[in-house]
Amino acid sequence: MGPRQSRRVPLSDLGPIEQLKAGRLPWRLAQLLVGLYLYGASLALMVRGRLGLAPWDVLHSGFIRHVPITLGQAVILFSFVALAFWLPLGEVPGLATILNALIVGSSADLTLAILGSPASWIGRLGLMLGGVLLCALATAMYIGAQLGRGPRDGLMTGLVRRTGRSIRLVRTGLEVFVVLVGLLLGGKAGLGTVVFALSIGPLTQLLLPRFVVDLGRPVPDHPVPS
Repeated sequence: MGPRQSRRVPLSDLGPIEQLKAGRLPWRLAQLLVGLYLYGASLALMVRGRLGLAPWDVLHSGFIRHVPITLGQAVILFSFVALAFWLPLGEVPGLATILNALIVGSSADLTLAILGSPASWIGRLGLMLGGVLLCALATAMYIGAQLGRGPRDGLMTGLVRRTGRSIRLVRTGLEVFVVLVGLLLGGKAGLGTVVFALSIGPLTQLLLPRFVVDLGRPVPDHPVPS
């Protein structure tokens, strides 16, 4: 988790090169990689829970019904689709952006290969709730590493800047859109989708201060996607 901080450490608003030049890079890289791996594992937990997926994963699960690729490969593919929209929105990817696009999907496939689905409803509920909690933890870790945003977060923040709308409104609009498209493709939504949508923002906000790595310089507060 890194050294305990006696004060609240703000998120930086540094560019990609400045992020790499900032302090505590080895620790931040390790935290980033662990966070991204856990993010993919959290996706797999929700899949095996069979009670509904996170909004973007509803889209991924629907897409793979029509093309011969795995769920993790669909996550990677749509990460780069999201990145394609960064250019007209003026977003600049960081190291975490590229690693997010590659690691999360790979981790999801690896975890799915070794994790089965329980027969009992209670077991499936436990996996779903564990997936939501693990996703919040993983998100706090990779954002707190201060090495850039993920492809989908960057798409959201770019739209916020271009439209002047609130983060909450833009995120909700995006997630409703991808869920609807995913459902049309045959994706898996359900209780887990609702639980994820309602809780992931508050849980991440709660955990994030414990994982923001102090860069050792004064930086302005930066809003956290929630």
